[in-house]
This record gives sequence, C-alpha cells and structure tokens, in this order.
Amino acid sequence: MSAKQSLWAELKRRNVIRVALFYVVSAWVLLQVAETVLPLFDVPDGVLRGLVILLALGFVPVMVSAWIYELTPQGLKRESDPALSDALREQGARRLNIAVIALLLLAISLFAYERLLGISTSPAAQVTEDTAPVASAESQSIAVLAFADLSPAGDQEYFGDGIAEEILNALVRLPGLRVAGRTSSFHFKGRNEDLRTIGATLGVAHILEGSVRKQGERLRITAQLVRSEDGFHLWSETYDGTDADIFALQERIAREVTRELKVALGAGEDQRLVNAGTTNPDAYAQYLRATEVFNRRETGRYEEGIASAQQALRLDPGYARAHSRLATLYFLWANIVASDRFDSLMAEASSHARSALDLDPGLAEPHAALAVLHWANRRFVDATEAIQRALAADPNDSTAVFWAAIRQCMVGAIGLCERELDDVLALDPLMPNALGWRARLYASSGDLATAQEMVDRARGAGLSWAEIAWAYVALERGDREAAQAYFEEFYRIFGSDLTPEAPAAFAAVRVGDQQARARALAIIDDYLAASPMRINSLVPVILVAMGEAERGLEVFADYPSNNDSMFLGEVLGTHFYPNAWASPAFPAFLRKTGIADYWDRFGAPERCRKDADGDYRCG
Repeated sequence: MSAKQSLWAELKRRNVIRVALFYVVSAWVLLQVAETVLPLFDVPDGVLRGLVILLALGFVPVMVSAWIYELTPQGLKRESDPALSDALREQGARRLNIAVIALLLLAISLFAYERLLGISTSPAAQVTEDTAPVASAESQSIAVLAFADLSPAGDQEYFGDGIAEEILNALVRLPGLRVAGRTSSFHFKGRNEDLRTIGATLGVAHILEGSVRKQGERLRITAQLVRSEDGFHLWSETYDGTDADIFALQERIAREVTRELKVALGAGEDQRLVNAGTTNPDAYAQYLRATEVFNRRETGRYEEGIASAQQALRLDPGYARAHSRLATLYFLWANIVASDRFDSLMAEASSHARSALDLDPGLAEPHAALAVLHWANRRFVDATEAIQRALAADPNDSTAVFWAAIRQCMVGAIGLCERELDDVLALDPLMPNALGWRARLYASSGDLATAQEMVDRARGAGLSWAEIAWAYVALERGDREAAQAYFEEFYRIFGSDLTPEAPAAFAAVRVGDQQARARALAIIDDYLAASPMRINSLVPVILVAMGEAERGLEVFADYPSNNDSMFLGEVLGTHFYPNAWASPAFPAFLRKTGIADYWDRFGAPERCRKDADGDYRCG
C-alpha cells in the first residue's frame, strides 16, 4: 500500500473525513441562516464577513482535533487511549453518519426553499384555487412585475422598480416575445393579486416576479418565472453581489428568462440585453430615483427628481439616459408651474433631450420628449417626425405609442386615434391615460356601456382626470346632476389659476344651465382682459361647449395655452363638437395653429376637403 493510500485509510479510520464533511455542511447551514436573519436586526455587514472568516480559520484546528481525538458514547477519547476499541470507534462513526445525513437534509431543504420558493411570500405570489380561469394568451408572452423591496429599512422600492423595468426593457426588444407594458405590470404592485388573475388581466402566459434586499453595499436579487395559467414555478434563482454587480445581475436574469422561454436572441446573442447606459452604479441609483418620480407623476417631487438626475450627470457626464430623464421631468414641471416659468423650463427640457441624442442617437425617449415639446409650440409636423423617430428606435415603447395615438386626436384624425389607442391598450392594458382618452371617444360615439367600463378601469388604474370621462358618460345618459359634479371637480384640478368661482360656473354651463352662462362669460372676459402670457385651455373649451364656437376657436388660435392637448383632444379629438368643425372660424383656426400645414403634409380627415381658396372645409 502506498503512503498516500495509507494516509487516506487512516483518515477514514479516525473519522476525520466524516468530521470534515460534518463541519463543512454545518458551516454552510449556519451561514445561510445568518445571512437571512442578521439583516432583520440591522447587523453591520462586517459581522457576516467575520463569521465566514472565523469558520474558515476554524477548519484546521477541528481537523487536528479529529485526528487526535475520537468521538465515542463515553465522550471524546484520545486516539492513543488503550480503552478505545474498534467497537467504540464504529459507534462514533455511525453517530457522525446520522448527524451528517440530518444536516444534509436540512441543507437540501434550505436550498430548495431558496431556489423554488424564493420570493413566493410576496403578495403577488399567493396562488389560490378559486381564481378565475386565465384568458387566452400567447405562449411567448410575459409580464414583469415590480420587484418587491425586502430591505431592512424598506427604502429601496425605487431600486426594485428600476431593476424590473430594465429587465422589461431588455425583453421587449426580443423578436417573438410579447411583453406587457410597464404601466400595466406595475399596476399590481402591493395589491395582493393572484398570479393567475394577473396573467388573465394582462393576457400573458408567464410572469416574472422578484425581490430586492439591499443593506449597505450588499445586494440580493431573487427572481422567479411563473406560468400564469396554473401558478407553476418554471425557474427560480437568487443572485448575491454588491452595488457594483447590479448590471451583471440584471443581464443574467434577462438571459435566464429567455433561455427558459426558449426565445431566440438572434444575431445579437453576443450583445448585452440590459444596457443601463452607464457603468457607474451610483449614477445609476440616482437615475432610478429620478425615474421613480417621473413614472409616478408626483408633482410635488419634480424638483427632487430633477436634482437626482442632475446628480447622476455629475457622477457620469456622458449618461444619455439621465439627460433624457431631465428632459421629461422639466416638461412635466413646466405644465404645473406659473406661466412665466413655462418657456424657461421648456427650453431646459429641449436642451437635455438634444444632449441625450448627441450622446446616444438610438434612444427612443428623447425623440418622444422632443415630440411633446413641439406639440406645446404647435409645430405638429416636427412633432410627428420626432415621434416617428422614437417609434423607429423602439416600436414597443408604450409611452411613445400612446403619444403617437393622441397626436392623431389632436389633429382631428379620430378614426386613426381610436385604432392606435386600441393598439396602446393591447400593449399596455391598464395605462390610465390611454383608458381615459379611449373612454372619452366611446362616450362621444354613443357607446356608453363601453365608455363606463373604460372609465372604471381608468380610475382603478389611477387616472388623475377620470372625473371628466365620468362627466361625459353621465351627461350623455341625461344625469345632469352627476355630470355637473364631475365637471366641477375636474375644473378645480385644472383651473387653479382661474377665479375660485370659475369651476362651478363652467360646470353649470357644460350641463346646459342657461342662468350660469352670463356668469361664465363674465369670468372669461375678465380673465382675457388681464392678457395672460399663456391662457388656461379650459377657457376656449368652455366657449366652444356653450355654443360660442367661433370665439373659442379664435381665442385658442390667438393665444398660446398651458395645455393644448386638453383643447384639441376634446374639440378635434371627439364627436362632441360638430359646431366647431362647421364654424366659419374653423379654416382660420387650422391655419393659425399649424394644423392645416399638418394636413397638407400627412393628409386631412375624410370629412374635410380643400376649397378653391385653399382652405379646409369640414362637414
């Protein structure tokens, strides 16, 4: 027998191998429990690292002790003890075997819990037997839910949202895979909905959910892919790392999902799926904070979001997506501040959108941002070209698709607007704004049942201006009292720069109260006499609604407004106001606003033709 074989036989005889296996498995179980429990008590990261080092250092003395001592029913005995018989040694070996098997079973259980259950304790993962059957869904379809924040301080929600959104954006670019829009997928955050119900609502066959636990620089991301039809877990994984690993972890999750769904990556298989636009994790974290404000449209936090995006650019001056986020936030902010700041904020928005495109011409969002900026300046041709560039860069961007749709309403292409809004809702079924616009169109065409259904879904999805859609439905049904209440509530939200009595007077006029007409006209006359820099768009809307179509069109055409889409979307984008289309002032209105130029370039609605003078006349 060789010396090596002799040493191995002696190690086995003295149970050193069994003790080594027992120690390694015990250490692994202890670390798994510690990693789960310690963050709950805000224990510093150094404690876990110290435990790892201590267990590693302890291996050598334990092995030396196993060589010198033998575990017996009477306790530890030195190997050289004459009383140590082979029978006692065998009893000790059997006990070690039992202990090792028990620990291995415990380790397997922990591993299975980590891999298979992972985040199943999150609200969205509670599957019950009494849920409704799933609607038909394409087999290659998926929704990416917002990742739950399991951090000890509960302050990483923005980070979990950002991780999920990056993965969603990566998957949506894959051919052959239909991905539910962000707005619809994130709608279920914190709602404790059954996964099968979510799948049925969104019409997807699979759901990716996950969680984020972050403490200090330590990061744990758990993700799992679930078949929505029956809640079966197809794949689950837990990823550990630090802030610096976030980009690699997102990439790994996206690739695991594509492999599980057997989605071909095509010619770009060697390219990254997830591109955060920066390699600086701190800049990325600031960008995610700004994006949280943008996605939630939290008007009171716009300045905070802008500050976060600016900090991202200080950390990475070449971060194109941070410039793009600034553009969108400046645009949103401009629509709620005093009119004397509107132009300066819009200029900031335009500057950052162009900076983003200089750095990364392939981004879709800056083109879409330029489109809405052009709309605000009534440059409809430029806006259309910009939105077309956005859609060419990312045809599945639900926000860009939505803006493209409402552009059709704003220029009077009602049929196209309806069809394109339906496309938006197929992509993102719970997008609040899309539901609200579509509900208004249904109401104007007389389909009140569908309009009511759309309004209810829009309100449930968080639409901030659902009152106006409800008002249309109530008015068409003849419920003047309810309609007036809804109109007044809406006008108080969007008429904050008008006199306090304006919302009530305007609402009364909208439901046909002739006694309120004189009061409403006096309010409008006084308002216009003050020569505002930008008019509140409710003013021309009310003029058209009360039968003063000629004056309403002239006022809108002669003044820049604070919200062109409110006037154009209602007056040109619905069937409510045939009097405006037939007004003698309509051709001049089209010329002054630039809509005539748009029709010359892209075509006029079917109901409109040019006369001998070159003006559009609409029946």
